[in-house]
Amino acid sequence: MLLTVDIGNTSITLGVFENERFINEFRLASDKDLTQDEYKVLLSSLLKEYKIKGCIISSVVEELTQKFKSAVDNVFELSSIVLSSKINTGIKICIDNPEEAGADRIANACGAFIKYGSPVIVVDFGTATTFDIVNSNGEFIGGIISLGIMSQLKALNKFTSKLPKEDVSLSQRAIGHNTHDAILSGVIRGTASMIDGMIEQCEKELGEKAIIVATGGYSGLIANYLKRPFDYINPTLTLEGLRYLYELNRISVKL
Repeated sequence: MLLTVDIGNTSITLGVFENERFINEFRLASDKDLTQDEYKVLLSSLLKEYKIKGCIISSVVEELTQKFKSAVDNVFELSSIVLSSKINTGIKICIDNPEEAGADRIANACGAFIKYGSPVIVVDFGTATTFDIVNSNGEFIGGIISLGIMSQLKALNKFTSKLPKEDVSLSQRAIGHNTHDAILSGVIRGTASMIDGMIEQCEKELGEKAIIVATGGYSGLIANYLKRPFDYINPTLTLEGLRYLYELNRISVKL
């Protein structure tokens, strides 16, 4: 079985695959204070029922990358792949500095290109809301990074003296008649309007319509407010992209 690991700023998502079949998903907090041994204990407990034979790791948290890789390699006695622009990505990374491309964004771009074709725009709802764009030549040409939904809500509470902390929920109306509704309208409907507008601008620069794929926890919520619906909502796209990338690079892995 294959273990795919997506280390984000808020959480670590673990996906287990048996060949092409997605088996299960687990989540851990992205805790920089945990030791390698503590991560080894967590991995041993969570994945005790699975015979893990390979692993690929996507990480945007440098402090956790090597620590988590070492934990995985020790627990399962393997040599995991760490995703970067330097390995075979299956697509050409055509941005000014390829090393700046976040590993999760490479996984999204690869997964969407292989699964849905191109041109394709991936909207990923995480700590940040990101757009990853692959053109019709199969080139990852860049994208967009903006503040994520939960990050917006936390920022409004933290950096103002009177605005309360709100949980993510449906926005009942565009014009808020109270503070709660006004915040939800600004964040939820505002994010949807941003997505509509940025997709329109991106397609103008591409010169053609693109396939729009959404992933991340708030995809379904935001879909309620879009003028143009997502073509696909795939919560496991990043993990699927990692699986494809492992297959592309497994020959170089010492099994």
